[in-house]
Amino acid sequence: MKTYLCSTCGTQFPPSETPPARCPICEDERQYLPAGGQRWTTFDEVRRTHRAAFQRYEPHLLGVGVAPDFAIGQRALLIERAQGNILWDCVAPLTDATIDVLRALGGLRAIAISHPHYYTTMAEWAHVFDCDVWLHEDDAKWVMRPDARVRFWSGETRSLGDGVTLVRCGGHFAGGQVLHWADGAAGKGALLVGDIIQAIPDRNHVSFMWSYPNLVPLPASAIDKIEQVLAPFAYERLYGAWWTRSTVEDAKDVVARSAKRYREALTRVLG
Repeated sequence: MKTYLCSTCGTQFPPSETPPARCPICEDERQYLPAGGQRWTTFDEVRRTHRAAFQRYEPHLLGVGVAPDFAIGQRALLIERAQGNILWDCVAPLTDATIDVLRALGGLRAIAISHPHYYTTMAEWAHVFDCDVWLHEDDAKWVMRPDARVRFWSGETRSLGDGVTLVRCGGHFAGGQVLHWADGAAGKGALLVGDIIQAIPDRNHVSFMWSYPNLVPLPASAIDKIEQVLAPFAYERLYGAWWTRSTVEDAKDVVARSAKRYREALTRVLG
């Protein structure tokens, strides 16, 4: 049997003889079905049609992706640590070259993913690298391919050891999480955010949305929550989800300035 992937969001479904009837991820209002309707491919097909891509962002932080882009087009990030490497977020095509490079760098001790749009083929990655995937329990219903390697945590923070902490920010998804890496940015701290916080072309700001493709904003209360849970963490640098729209410097001040601007914009619009 084949494992089918949604061509629009990259989500993998359990093995079956025929494609699933629907993709709940894309039917949700935060995503979309393309004009031509639901489309499917397979895990084996995307492995054949895509090649590995890598980019070094700073010491011990490697961008891991594929070319050409597939589905939403995000890339993952590898934190290289003596205690075991951690993959942040995921991409659907798990190529042989990607496996070879990551194994040469020490493999994976854990995977953590910001939110359901990037779950993609996480079960494949977990089994290839013999590691667990850490997701927040508030997003459990969005796991389309359940697996024993997928582990759910609860509460507001979860340590992955050695200065790496998952932080539930919510907002874009109820269980939306970011990863704080204390040793990142030469010890000043880095925040890996997927698009729970959105890196934008204006590097002096970031943004926050409930739906990015459909341009649905978050309420001010959600922005307050994000600021609140991130307050205890120092971070100089922020890494978003795409190759070219990614790194933000002076990041903690940028997030605070952007949250203030966002609330002021809502006030102007809503009165």
